[in-house]
Amino acid sequence: MAVFKPENVEDFYEIGEVLGSGHFGQVRQVRERTSGNFWAGKFLKIRKVACSRLGLDRSSVEREVEILQAVQHPNIVALKDVFESRAEVVLILELVSGGELFDFIAEKETLLETEAIEFMKQILKGLKFIHCKNIAHFDLKPENIMLSDKVSKPPNIKLIDFGLAHLFHPGEEYKSTSGTPQYIGDVSGMC
Repeated sequence: MAVFKPENVEDFYEIGEVLGSGHFGQVRQVRERTSGNFWAGKFLKIRKVACSRLGLDRSSVEREVEILQAVQHPNIVALKDVFESRAEVVLILELVSGGELFDFIAEKETLLETEAIEFMKQILKGLKFIHCKNIAHFDLKPENIMLSDKVSKPPNIKLIDFGLAHLFHPGEEYKSTSGTPQYIGDVSGMC
């Protein structure tokens, strides 16, 4: 079960620059007051009225938090803490400062085969891990595959943004956005 702290996030973290933004919120660099460590704060606007189109359903944020709490893995962004106010929920996440994998590859003149293999291995390790926990990401795209930093050799891949992820129960049918039921089989044989 997702635990949301009712305290004010600013009592624990200094809020810094915007790192990215989306339809329902933004990601900002935050600095932990006690340790001085830097993290990423994902500030999500919560829908106040059920019929409103502004903000996210609290239940979808709870699902994302529960999934992130279940997936500690070197190739998946780590969740540290969750704070809730009347208007928003703030997820304190591992700061992934290396940028998008796509941008890293685009900046290079050539990508060695060994580098490509290492990136694919890390992406597939992260995916295998979540799939073995019956979790589907549902938003895996170049923008959601990041590098942990710009100095590690080889760079460490981090899968981010589990806002659309779903935890499946064996035999469960999943209705896609088109409304078509899809059977999700048992993946335990791969694990």
